Amino acid sequence: METLIQIVLYMGFFLGIIAGVVLLFILLKSVQFKAGKKRVHEKYPNRYDVKIKKFGTVKNLSVTPIIDYYSVDPEFRTEPGVSYWIEADNTTILLDTGFNKKKEHPSPLIHNLNRMGKSLEDIDMIFFSHLHLDHVGGMKEQKKKEFSFSAGSVPLPDVPVYSPEPIRPSEKNPAGDDYRNIVLTEPEKIKAGIASTGVVARYFVLGETLEHGLAINVKGKGLVIIVGCGHQTMDKILEMAEENFNEPVYGIIGGLHYPVKNGRIMLGPLNLQGIAATENSPFSGITESQLENAIRVVKEKKIKLLALSAHDSSDYAMGRFQEEIPSAYRPLKVGETVRV
Repeated sequence: METLIQIVLYMGFFLGIIAGVVLLFILLKSVQFKAGKKRVHEKYPNRYDVKIKKFGTVKNLSVTPIIDYYSVDPEFRTEPGVSYWIEADNTTILLDTGFNKKKEHPSPLIHNLNRMGKSLEDIDMIFFSHLHLDHVGGMKEQKKKEFSFSAGSVPLPDVPVYSPEPIRPSEKNPAGDDYRNIVLTEPEKIKAGIASTGVVARYFVLGETLEHGLAINVKGKGLVIIVGCGHQTMDKILEMAEENFNEPVYGIIGGLHYPVKNGRIMLGPLNLQGIAATENSPFSGITESQLENAIRVVKEKKIKLLALSAHDSSDYAMGRFQEEIPSAYRPLKVGETVRV
């Protein structure tokens, strides 16, 4: 009996130590998180005294997911990453290069491009929304601020690469002396009818994240904002579009980051997408009230097209958008083109 009591006391002692360590870790992370948010928001204004004038228009716009979570055909490879093939009149843009989580060659990106009859040689530019692993080709690329198309050698086309912070191709995609990386932070016109929205900075458990999107002005309709993850938040995306462009927002295409009640990257019961990529706190995820606020904003702004990626939004969240704005809602699926 005495031995049993000693065991219980020892167990209680060690459990107390573990609980103390966990609480100390949470406290330290909370302090670090609060300081990081303050630093990032002081460093980046998230507001620009810029008005894009003589923006121009495009007559035709289409967006085809090359990488996303769902597809229209089981022969396509899917993953919780993003890459979009964008055609704006005669300009072809590759937005992001996917995840390639399994480090395959050919990667899902190359496999899907081949199956669609598309080639990297046909693009006019590459545009990176932000430098997270599911948008630049993997964790190694994220850490080194690089991007890749596949785990094997794939030639890098001689095209400009636009990004919110400096990025270089990986060793699998060696760049020549003429490699052009154009870093955009403020809203800026790229070509007639095509511009960067301007960078919005956020601080997550993952650290500082800078994200921008494409603003494409479709003749007779207005702006279509194409985003990678939507870490900027729906409110900020629309606010910056109104401040920096003289055109109404017609549609939003891409990831909007609402992994409410579930996510695409789970660690047991932990929704890593919800925890690791929100400014709420380092240990709480995107809330249902934030989702409902986004739906309210879309209604108020009378957005005509909302094509939502499943790579960072849950089926529940997508279902709520579809229920509330059925006339505007479109799912994004690999191989299915959204035409504006």
